[in-house]
Parts: sequence; structure tokens; C-alpha cells
Amino acid sequence: MSQKPVLVIMAAGMGSRYGGLKQIDPVDREGDMIIDFSLYDAKEAGFDTVIFIIKKSIEKEFKEHIGNRIEKHMNVKYVYQENDRLPEGFSVPEGRVKPWGTGHAVLCCRDIIDGPFAVINADDYYGKTAFKAIYDRLSAQEDNDRYQYAMVGYQLYNTLTENGHVARGVCSVDEHGKLEDIHERTRIEKHGDRAEFTEDEGTTWEYLGRDTIVSMNMWGFTKSILDELETRFVPFLGRELQKNPQKCEYFLPFIVDELLKENKAEVTVLESPDRWYGVTYKEDKKMVTQALQAMKDSGLYPAILWG
Repeated sequence: MSQKPVLVIMAAGMGSRYGGLKQIDPVDREGDMIIDFSLYDAKEAGFDTVIFIIKKSIEKEFKEHIGNRIEKHMNVKYVYQENDRLPEGFSVPEGRVKPWGTGHAVLCCRDIIDGPFAVINADDYYGKTAFKAIYDRLSAQEDNDRYQYAMVGYQLYNTLTENGHVARGVCSVDEHGKLEDIHERTRIEKHGDRAEFTEDEGTTWEYLGRDTIVSMNMWGFTKSILDELETRFVPFLGRELQKNPQKCEYFLPFIVDELLKENKAEVTVLESPDRWYGVTYKEDKKMVTQALQAMKDSGLYPAILWG
């Protein structure tokens, strides 16, 4: 394969439930952030180039705290996800502040990606296994009669918080390790040692077993996804802007799901045994901090990541 996979990090979304620019919030004694661990693991796995998707409004702060340091270790590029980056004939609805979602974020990279790439969230800890698995997969697999994509799947119970409900993409995986579909469950909670979800504001709850695999937005794509994202964005806007002009979002998993249903793509699920960490709620930070510090103390990471 001619091209080395690159890493794309979605960092344009501000943590609405969390408050503040959580991408630059330190999580250990040395002042490292969650994104530092991801970048460290990515570089170790083989990624040399990282593309940060940010908003112009956070550019100065982002470069100061993250970009300028990482430039010494990786090839760093920036892409700006702004609400007015829309196809011809569309404009931002009056009063809309919400970004257009993860599908739009990746679409913004169209001009600078020319090969396979992985996509992650800026503020999630994915673990070493995930980066190695997705890098190796992207390095070895090209599209054939169908697009060949990949996704890192986590055991649901390795991704939950004690501090409230979470949304997770619950995956159906066939016996060959291929993704069949993703169901977005927007309210999953821990009740004792059981995970349950509700679709009716908590009137009824359904149990999710320990073997449940979820997507945490870690994807591996060939560049074919960029054409698909572009082609499908106009119909999406035409349809959804009438229904929900302030809040409709163009989500990456929805497009992947469409491609699966049309039999245009195949997604290999790379299961990770690692625990996923993220700061969904302010109260989560303490647990994440303790976990990452413990990984450093045990020697899994050096005390100073970029020393």
C-alpha cells in the first residue's frame, strides 16, 4: 500500500455537558491531557501525521496547549470546522450555533486527505490496543468490490460512568467480525452491576448484556468515505433543515450505516479489551485522572510523555 495512514482528531466540539474547553484540561501530575495519551499511542503504533479538526475560535488556545508541542514529534496539520462550511445554496439557519456533526467534521478534511485514515475524538482515551489494531488494518487493507472500513469496538461495561447516563452506538457484529448495524442508544445507565437503556424517559428499561459491543467513534477509512460524505450531505441538509434547523447533525455512523445497508461498504470490527476513559461529566475527571496516573506509575507510559 502506497500511503501511510494518518490520524484525524475531532477537536472542534466543546464539551457542552462538561463546561469549558476540556481538550486542554490536564489529567495527571505532569500536566498531560487525554489527547497526549492518544497521540503518544498513535505515534507508537506507526502514525506520523495528525490532522486536528478545530474551530477558528479555539485555534490560539489549542496551538498553545497542544499543537505547538506535538509539532516537535509528529507532522501536524489543521482543518477548520465552521458552521458556514456548507455546500452551495445552503446557509446557516438564523441563530444556529451547534456544529454540523462528526460527518461534517471529517468532510472538512477532504482537501488534505489522500489515503487511509483513522478518526478519533479529542477527549477520549482509547488505549494502546486500539491504535495498533487500526493502524495495522489500515496499512494492510484496500477497497475491493466494497469499501473496506474498520471500527474499534469496546465492551460496553468498559465504557460506562457512575455519574449519569451516556449515549453509545450499540453494535451488531456477525460471526466473521463484520459490523451489521449500529443502534444509537441515547440513554444508557448503570443500575448496580447491570447496564440498561431506556427509550421512553425511564418508564421502562432494557438490559444490555456483558457481551455488548459499542462504538466509541474510533474509525478507520479509505479515502472513499470522503466522496460519500460529500455526496450525501446535500440530501441530508435538504431533508433535515426543514425538520430541525437548530439541532440536526450529520453523524459519521449514520453514513456508515447507510453504506452497509446499500452493500457498498464492509466494516471490520476490531475488538479492544482495554478500558475506554472519557470525561462526560465533571465528576468523571477524578476517576480518569487516577486511572491514567496509575498507568504511568505502572510503567505502561513514561512519566513525561513527550520528554
